[in-house]
Amino acid sequence: MDLLELRRQIPALDETIYFNTGATGPIPESVAARSETATREQKSTAIGNEGAYQYSFSVFDETRSAVADFLQAAPQSIALTQSTADGINRAATAINWKDGDVIVRSDTEHPAGSLPWLRLQEQYDLEIRTVPTQGGHIDREAYIDAVSDAKLVCISSVCWLTGARRDVGSLVDIASDAGAITMIDAVQSIGQLPVDVTQWGADIVAASGHKWLLGLWGSGILYINPGLLDQLHPSHVGYRGITDLTDTSYQLKETAEQFEIGTTAIAPYAGLQESISVVDRIGIKSIQNQIHNLTDQLKSAITNSRLRSPREYESGLVSIAVDNPAEVVDYLADQNIRVRSLPTDDRIRVSVHAFNTSSDIEKFVSTFEDAIA
Repeated sequence: MDLLELRRQIPALDETIYFNTGATGPIPESVAARSETATREQKSTAIGNEGAYQYSFSVFDETRSAVADFLQAAPQSIALTQSTADGINRAATAINWKDGDVIVRSDTEHPAGSLPWLRLQEQYDLEIRTVPTQGGHIDREAYIDAVSDAKLVCISSVCWLTGARRDVGSLVDIASDAGAITMIDAVQSIGQLPVDVTQWGADIVAASGHKWLLGLWGSGILYINPGLLDQLHPSHVGYRGITDLTDTSYQLKETAEQFEIGTTAIAPYAGLQESISVVDRIGIKSIQNQIHNLTDQLKSAITNSRLRSPREYESGLVSIAVDNPAEVVDYLADQNIRVRSLPTDDRIRVSVHAFNTSSDIEKFVSTFEDAIA
């Protein structure tokens, strides 16, 4: 598959110039077909053959293996969740918290990486330290100081507000050397940038397939470093996370599957397998190069006074300052161009994916200039 075929596979692009993948990606036909086929198989053919549950378990197993290969991890380190926020919450509530523990985050984290700590503060006397950022990049000296006695550090690999890409490996090393558990929100990386969780060295990585991987909602991914598992105690338990069910006891699986709970739809995970296959067939480097070229084209048309993202390429997220973001978004939508406003300052965000084209960028630039005129 090449990029032109990918574009042809996305019916939503027939009438719309779509620049909002950072919120949710459009779905290719092959992903939709794989999801629908799995659902039909589970509720029809499998009923009379191996059984709906057995078939579902095989889909889960295949998906964990596909995700593990994609992230350069072992299948035993992967749990299937519903979203990035779901994964972060499952891991966060499994940590043995004590009064006085310190949590470190940046000042530009998504609510998925912020709200769980506020919730835990209602149960424990925790200190939340917020590290300042400049354009989405973390202040390194402030970070070193903040993590020195931290229990946990939670940061995103790509800033959702500016598209700034963080040096995850280095930040993880600093926190790990200080004895902190490291958690990465990778949802704005997976599908547009190469991700090797073992190279990052993080303890926990949460993501989802519904953004840059162009998958379905509900296709959450949680990576747990095997060396951390014996320190975690999931707050919820279900039949998918245990070795054997009896009336009086249970034993958690010795893998990340212990974070999986019960019955859930298989369509998102069957679709996730195909999403990963699509990326692999195109090549993550080809996707990254296309995004690089298109964001360069876009940024060249945006003045320094308006650009809120790094001038040089870092990711497909490009933030632009405007006086009236809601009106600009509506104006663009009237011209069948989809972007979003952001809940901070006065800006819109343009998410550039590999299915976009140079003519898409040209159309956005000319229409944007009309919108702010």
